[in-house]
Amino acid sequence: MSNPLPPSWRERLAGATWEREPEGESGGIIHRVVTADGERLFLKFGEGAVADAVVDEATRLRWLQGRVPTVRLVSSVVEPDAAWLLTSAAPGKTGDAWLAERPDLLPHVIRGFATFLRLLHALPVDECPFDASAPVRLAAARKLVAVGAVDEDDFGDDHLGMGAAAVLAHAEALAGHATGRVVTHGDYSLGNLLLDADGAVTGCIDVGRLGIADPYQDIAILWENLGDFGEAAQRLLLAALGVDPLDEPRLLFHRTLDELF
Repeated sequence: MSNPLPPSWRERLAGATWEREPEGESGGIIHRVVTADGERLFLKFGEGAVADAVVDEATRLRWLQGRVPTVRLVSSVVEPDAAWLLTSAAPGKTGDAWLAERPDLLPHVIRGFATFLRLLHALPVDECPFDASAPVRLAAARKLVAVGAVDEDDFGDDHLGMGAAAVLAHAEALAGHATGRVVTHGDYSLGNLLLDADGAVTGCIDVGRLGIADPYQDIAILWENLGDFGEAAQRLLLAALGVDPLDEPRLLFHRTLDELF
């Protein structure tokens, strides 16, 4: 482990084995950890702006405990310019991992994701203290565009060749369609939900953007992911969620806004 550990964790993690994982979208440094007594954990570390993202995830994960299946928050530590998050390693695999191994499980995975999303979106909004609404997300997007922090080369086909400012203007023009209020995951991709071999959800991960928002915030990201598997997969998702008819301007708003993050 090249990054210093908080003093309060050093005894607990003495003798642990470490394996570096690919960085998440937030840029945090992630390690898979097996303690000396065999406990399996994940450790996420960030400095500067990334530390803020780690803190956001820890805060939301703490609130989410016991409400829906999620990884267990073990501990978190915040210092002036750094933050650490330690969570349990839930059993199962992410949706994209299952599909890489068993493409035939696509309907199975879609049903699991839809079941979890209905559960999450049914949580009482008056109990959730986090605001992830369109105005909040647009304000964050404006800051990213202003400092040149948007990767324009990563835009999807709809916005390929456009500048970040033009994509932001497109999102702002569509923002009035985001009218719903539910508890959303915020980054509901195939890589952010774990399922066991029977298709049961064992936990969600990467919840740093969780908050009250329009439900299409989650639907749009998963719908976009499933586009890699064809329109039939997207239709199966919408059917499993009971979305009929599809509100296309609403979907387009969230797809456009997500380009900026």
